[in-house]
Amino acid sequence: MEAAATTCYRHPSYETYVRCTRCDRYICPDCMREASVGHHCVECVKEGQASVRRARSLFGGAVPDAATPVVTYVLMALNIVAYVVEVLRSGTVDRFGMIGAALAGPDGELYVYDGWTSPGFELTGVADGEWYRLLTGAFLHLPPDTSFGVMHLVFNMLALWNLGRIVEGQLGRARYLALYLLSAVGGSVLVYLVSPETSAVGASGAIFGLAASFYVINRRLGRDMGPVRRFLAGFLLWMVISAVFTSWEGHLGGLLTGGLVTYGLAYAPAKLRTSAAQLAGGAALVVLLAAVVALRTASLTGAG
Repeated sequence: MEAAATTCYRHPSYETYVRCTRCDRYICPDCMREASVGHHCVECVKEGQASVRRARSLFGGAVPDAATPVVTYVLMALNIVAYVVEVLRSGTVDRFGMIGAALAGPDGELYVYDGWTSPGFELTGVADGEWYRLLTGAFLHLPPDTSFGVMHLVFNMLALWNLGRIVEGQLGRARYLALYLLSAVGGSVLVYLVSPETSAVGASGAIFGLAASFYVINRRLGRDMGPVRRFLAGFLLWMVISAVFTSWEGHLGGLLTGGLVTYGLAYAPAKLRTSAAQLAGGAALVVLLAAVVALRTASLTGAG
């Protein structure tokens, strides 16, 4: 008696005599996947991929499947979109820029806050509960009608492109994003501590955090530190020069925060380089920064 024809389990109209070497189902050429021994079907290949642990970097982050620095692209896009918004809406910087404590006058102008208010003047800034400014200010830049203007954005985006793709590739996307945001907030917190009356905008704090991270990463990987030290020295020199028209406090705060975060990722004991432990460390840093802001607010307003 002639044996019944066998067909592909996914394409019943296709006659085949080849079986998957894992599940023994019949498969046609469209469903065959080359294996070390024979062929596998589509489902067995998916199950095998799901069971394989994804490679992780020395710093605990998952190694991206592709080299495309997605988070860096998104951050650059957000900065550029924010700049377009502030150009179209002139009050954006006053509303969302980093300022610790100022008096909003009846004429719409901002005045120095010295611990007092008077009729028609209202306290504004982080001291008035506008904590979002600690982060939103890091996505705004100097308006085009100022002396530095659009070049503030251009220089920061060039630095973000050059540093971000390297740091993102080493830390992984989630840790890189956390580093960027924490550095941005860390820069704003130092501005609030030292110069609460100063209005500050720009991604520089976050970028200085990336520069510190770049240094720590290269040191941890045992690379030639000569070029890295010269690079960081250039950043520190720029921090001094740019203090004329930008916030050195934001730069220094971002640098210290970025260095601290990356040092923790790079040099923590192996048992602490897990996602849970690193998340707990990041949360602890956020709580610490929040406590510093709360204490500074109390000293400025006389609360507590």
